[in-house]
Amino acid sequence: MLNLQTPIENLSNVGAVTAKRLKRLGLKTVKDLIFYFPFRYDNFSKTTDINDLKPGDKVNIKGTIELIENRRSPRKRMNITEALVANDDWQIKVIWFNQPFIAKTLKAGDMVSLSGKIDSEYGNFLLKSPEYQKIHSTEKTTTEGGELINPLYHLTLNITQKQIRFLIGKTKSLIKKLPDFIPTNIIQNQKLLSQAAAIEEIHFPKNLQSVEKARKRLAFNELFLLQLQSQLIKEEFKNNLSEKIIFQEKDTKKFVQTLPFTLTDAQKKSSWSILQDMEKLKPMSRLLQGDVGSGKTVVAIIALLNTALNKKQAVLMVPTEILAKQHFENISKILGYTKIKIGLITRVDKKLNFKFKAKKKKISSKEIVDEADIIIGTHSLIQNKINFKNLGLAIIDEQHRFGVEQRKKLLKKHKRSPHLLSMTATPIPRSLALALYGDLDISVIDEMPKGRKTIITKLVEEYNRNKAYDFVKKEVRAGKQVFVICPLIDISDKLGVKSVKEEFKKLDKLIFPELKIAMLHGKLETKAKEDIMKKFVDKKTDILVSTSVIEVGVDVPNATIMMIEGADRFGLAQLHQFRGRVGRSEQQSYCFLFTDSDAPQTKERLLSLTKYNDGFELAKIDLKFRGPGEVFGTSQKGFPELKMASLFDYALMEKAQTEAKNFLKNKKNLDNNPELKHHINNTVSQAHLE
Repeated sequence: MLNLQTPIENLSNVGAVTAKRLKRLGLKTVKDLIFYFPFRYDNFSKTTDINDLKPGDKVNIKGTIELIENRRSPRKRMNITEALVANDDWQIKVIWFNQPFIAKTLKAGDMVSLSGKIDSEYGNFLLKSPEYQKIHSTEKTTTEGGELINPLYHLTLNITQKQIRFLIGKTKSLIKKLPDFIPTNIIQNQKLLSQAAAIEEIHFPKNLQSVEKARKRLAFNELFLLQLQSQLIKEEFKNNLSEKIIFQEKDTKKFVQTLPFTLTDAQKKSSWSILQDMEKLKPMSRLLQGDVGSGKTVVAIIALLNTALNKKQAVLMVPTEILAKQHFENISKILGYTKIKIGLITRVDKKLNFKFKAKKKKISSKEIVDEADIIIGTHSLIQNKINFKNLGLAIIDEQHRFGVEQRKKLLKKHKRSPHLLSMTATPIPRSLALALYGDLDISVIDEMPKGRKTIITKLVEEYNRNKAYDFVKKEVRAGKQVFVICPLIDISDKLGVKSVKEEFKKLDKLIFPELKIAMLHGKLETKAKEDIMKKFVDKKTDILVSTSVIEVGVDVPNATIMMIEGADRFGLAQLHQFRGRVGRSEQQSYCFLFTDSDAPQTKERLLSLTKYNDGFELAKIDLKFRGPGEVFGTSQKGFPELKMASLFDYALMEKAQTEAKNFLKNKKNLDNNPELKHHINNTVSQAHLE
């Protein structure tokens, strides 16, 4: 009998190999499958005539298969399925790679709907690896109030859209029985679909209007849970006391004078707000928001310094081990003139910065916690076995990656609540930050450090690619370094997207054989990733080819060029984060965007990066470009717990906040709703760590 916990390999047509591939997508159980939502839809109802096609257009066409056959490509050792599809007097060639079964599924004479990007070959149009759907003679392609639309899911190598849809189809009877965890009166107040109806509509949509109603319900789920958690934390800690951290004016001024740059007015203002909060007995609960490269770290160091000078411990928690190590080394150097003891705790590293410990080969977390004034680490810092002796301040960098429950766990690490400073580079307006994190006050760094030059961003046409390579050679000869970002790790003919492995091979062997090039991606062991990153930071590597693993954190002031392959595959907010990895010094930096797409909308979207350097403005533009078929929030990279809600859906956020506050007025409500209580503890609170 199928249930939510049924392992995915127990479904029919899922063998051990397919199950292993699905696990790469995080799909281990039937529940994972049901809650694996599409990121976009193809609307097969709106078609383009073959004689109206242009290269680069993403189109849906309908026609009759005149010819279809498989052939082997000896050079690339792959199976190619070729078809000729006609519509009136026009024909178009269609090819699929390594999917020989298509020639058995589709036959000459079949009517089909095809969705994909138009290519050209020797002056003739070509459709590569399109989504396809057979149209039976009795089947209507559009019905009253209905459309022929297909959900599109994020894939991994050797998993197709049809496989995902087929497997989700197997769960349809279970979806219909899904219970609601949101109280009935709230569902009625907000005129929401039931959860079962919403999830069924997301996977098996009647039309795009019904998808929007489903998205609204599922977005409300996320925002309501987030609001409940936020309000519960606020309530739990409202009567708590903290240690007073007295402002050390003389030492703070001395520290600021040691800096090789002048603080901006926004940095000074934010620092003063934080220092004033820390002088109170009521625990500080503040969010420090600033665009990529705006200088949040130095504001954090001022707070860490003041805590240590008050003989209290301070912790800085960051999302990745690479970033934790870099912060440890940088802060140890910056505060090297003081006697402050700084420790590092990650899964692979445990270090202290003061000399008499250097002779010890191994040091335990307990020794670090017992002796260090400032402790830097990853989520290892909130393990049960770590107990701080005198925690006065906790700083969480990229706070959205930790989840509300982990904030709560950190705050409980001491008998008195530590002051809490959360930091994020995700550009959201103050009103939304307050709505998202109702238990936090907000400080914004809205200006860049003086002397920083605006990063010159260019959309590079394919015919100018060699010019870009020549420019890279010139910069490297001048002692500069380069990041190259690709959307995938492995080569995928189906997706037609650049991968780290193939790009590394091309750059290393063909384009820059004389330069030192390294490759970095998430499948590498942590130690290997750290070694690769350290060599790049130490200028032993000229070019680093990477996936989005470098999006958060690492600071390489000598890197002046960011090259992004397949730029159309990323949201503008994420591209802005990538761009922020360069331009970290007074040297002029550059960002080059490459895309295979000729679609006008794609070009217009990417060109906005060449015009704007403000993350908030780009986030708004990104939302505007997401059409009715791209309805979900995953492309606004930055708040992983919001899969369905948009950061700009303020009206829905306000409604969720109001309902959460009203619900919690009666303290028995939560105990009377065990399913909701379970979701609060186990759903949104999950950490989204790299």
